[in-house]
Amino acid sequence: MTALLFLLFIALMLLGVPIALAIGASTLVALNAQGVPLMVVTQQMFQGINSFALVAVPMFILAGDLMAQGKVSERLVNFADALFGFLKGGLSIVSVLAGMFFAAISGSGAATTAAVGSTLVPELRKKGYEPASAASLIAASGTIGVVIPPSVPMIIYAVIAQQSVSRLFLNGIIPGILMGIGLAAIAIVQAYRRQYPRGSALSAATIWQTFKGASWGLMTPVIILGGIFSGVFTPSEAAVVAVNYALLVSLFVYRDLSLGDVYRILIRSAITTAVIMFVIATSAVLSWTLSSWQVPGSLAQWVLSLSTNPLVIMLLVVAVILLTGVFIETASALIILTPVLLPLVTQLGIDPIHFGIIIVVGLAIGMITPPVAINLYVASSVTQLPLERITRAILPYLLGLVSVLLLVVYVPILLGLSG
Repeated sequence: MTALLFLLFIALMLLGVPIALAIGASTLVALNAQGVPLMVVTQQMFQGINSFALVAVPMFILAGDLMAQGKVSERLVNFADALFGFLKGGLSIVSVLAGMFFAAISGSGAATTAAVGSTLVPELRKKGYEPASAASLIAASGTIGVVIPPSVPMIIYAVIAQQSVSRLFLNGIIPGILMGIGLAAIAIVQAYRRQYPRGSALSAATIWQTFKGASWGLMTPVIILGGIFSGVFTPSEAAVVAVNYALLVSLFVYRDLSLGDVYRILIRSAITTAVIMFVIATSAVLSWTLSSWQVPGSLAQWVLSLSTNPLVIMLLVVAVILLTGVFIETASALIILTPVLLPLVTQLGIDPIHFGIIIVVGLAIGMITPPVAINLYVASSVTQLPLERITRAILPYLLGLVSVLLLVVYVPILLGLSG
């Protein structure tokens, strides 16, 4: 019966059926063939989204959209440029740093790529940077958007694995910073090879002026994460605070959004949220089905029979995560893989929080690996470059991010991951 479920799921995916419908339809057919009452489907769909922690998902999506549509990203880029623009190839470092800044606001890889790309691409072209390489760097920097908190995938993982959102957020900071450092290092090497120009001279006055301009945006992660880690409010409450703060900044401080803009952003955020929630609901039925058929336990035993070396087994787990991220978008892959792989890694003594960081970083890399590669599509749209050119240029950054993932897997103490 398990074979029927997966074969039907793969067939529907190949036919281009949306992921939520493919998951729901294949599970429904498999359960019906087994004679399970179909009332179970609606019960499990409701149970899958009946979690207070998921309240944070639409709120963080809305907060990120509000900040992305305004001029927050432009001010963050100007501040990053004042700090590092004077270096050779400094705009490459600015791309990464701006991506990290915006990641701490939006919690979305695509939003980070779009916001930073639309601001930086014209300047990069003016300075003579190789267009495809610049676009690929911005797309790679966008992957940090789902690792540095707040992170929507981390919230989804926390709900599925019944773990603390706050601990996941706390342990996601250092891996996100390491991803940024890795990308910046590669960008600097390329800058010297290609003789990219230096920017304007370093100026304390410029740094202060741009900092003042970006300070309202920079305060967003301070308020969100400071409130969560200090215990002032929960992650779900922090998401609501983030929305109110984003509205305050966009409407009354920067004044770069109108009420009409806010209405359109609300509609778009609602649509995005509905899609994610539908995926979560249908995937909850799949997770329940696999658990009732004892598939995760059987898979764990099979993998453990291949090798008794935890290092080898974790390498296999990483390979599965990366391969899944190539073909399935982040939220769906997270919901499908977590119930299957979590029992396996816990048998190896891996902390569920540690595994949460591993799977989120691994699936974030999937945002730049075609054919799904949402960040590459966004970068292609922003730069008007063919996807094929950006895909070829992404390889060095892809290898750098995979290296950081392996560091996250095998050196958790170095990363400061708490137990």
